[in-house]
Amino acid sequence: MAKRRGRIIFGLAALALAGAVAYRLGHRGKPQHRFAATAIPVKVAKAMREDVPVYLDALGTVVAYHTVTVQPMITGPLTRILFTQGQFVKRGDVLAEIDPAPYRAALDQAEAKLAQDKASLANAEMQARQYASLVRQNYTSKLQAATALATAAEDRALVKQDEASIETDRINLGYTRITAPISGRTGILQVNAGNIIGPNTAGGIVVINTLQPISVQFSLPQQDLPQIVAAMKRGKVDLLATAEGDPQTATLLDRGTLAVLDNTVNASTGTLTLKGTFANPDLTLWPGAYVNVRTLVRTIAGAVTVPPVAVQQGPAGSFVFLVKQPAKQGGALTVEERKVTLGEQTANAVVITGGLAAGDEVVTEGNSRLKGGSAIHVVTGPAGAP
Repeated sequence: MAKRRGRIIFGLAALALAGAVAYRLGHRGKPQHRFAATAIPVKVAKAMREDVPVYLDALGTVVAYHTVTVQPMITGPLTRILFTQGQFVKRGDVLAEIDPAPYRAALDQAEAKLAQDKASLANAEMQARQYASLVRQNYTSKLQAATALATAAEDRALVKQDEASIETDRINLGYTRITAPISGRTGILQVNAGNIIGPNTAGGIVVINTLQPISVQFSLPQQDLPQIVAAMKRGKVDLLATAEGDPQTATLLDRGTLAVLDNTVNASTGTLTLKGTFANPDLTLWPGAYVNVRTLVRTIAGAVTVPPVAVQQGPAGSFVFLVKQPAKQGGALTVEERKVTLGEQTANAVVITGGLAAGDEVVTEGNSRLKGGSAIHVVTGPAGAP
């Protein structure tokens, strides 16, 4: 019995050994990817072919497109204010009124004086005709006839003077209604109803600023003049206004166009003064505010670009880690230090003018652990993740 139990145990042990050998033999032909343990995890991106805009960046100041101080043209008591502070007004809207009574009385007086002088003129002209008839009949002297003609001429001049006075009084009466000279937004009221105001009132009644459209004034170094002039020759020059901060990543406030390039370089600063016009539909631009202004001077068509993080600096200059496919199936991906020539740079892309072609893959994360010939494997998460 004991001998039979031993044979059974020996048989089970033999079967287990045979299974282990079969398992090892069955997996011997599969590749082991021994490089996987030493390959460095990286993230990659392809070099793209795209149009790249080239901007000149500057800090600008927002200024009203038009600004007017509403000033009374005549003197008198301010009786009514007909707008609210901060209100949008249109050109011609009545903003305030000055007491019109003394100016209406002056107009009435001038019209009465005109009627009086017209009556005197009619009488003088009639006498001049009578004296002229008597002279022809030798019933009076020529001197009396000449005097009558002179009197008529004086009365005619008085009538013209009266008509001019009436026109002046009508203008002054019209000035009692103070109207908006431009369309725009009113500011803070400078004087209240009840005050005596006039042409010399300090600060006027209110300041009106045109905010739609609006202007932004900025400066660029005089070295940028050739690029600006070349852009102006090609046609409309587009501008971007962004919030303070990095102009390439800051919030876009509005789009506009270059309105004027000043005709003189500032000799003390060596800068050019420029002014742009913006539609400002959402009132994101406000007079006195500082904004970044980006001037589009040209666009590089079909440029080869890579993400800025792909570009490395070495003793020989700029380079990227170019991904190389394995020489044989089942081999490891490797990288090559590829020297590149850089062009324009933006926050999101670097133009490569030499050394890469569109479609080439370059390392964007994990490159600090690489050198030429390093084995890599591409990951989709962070390159440093396990």
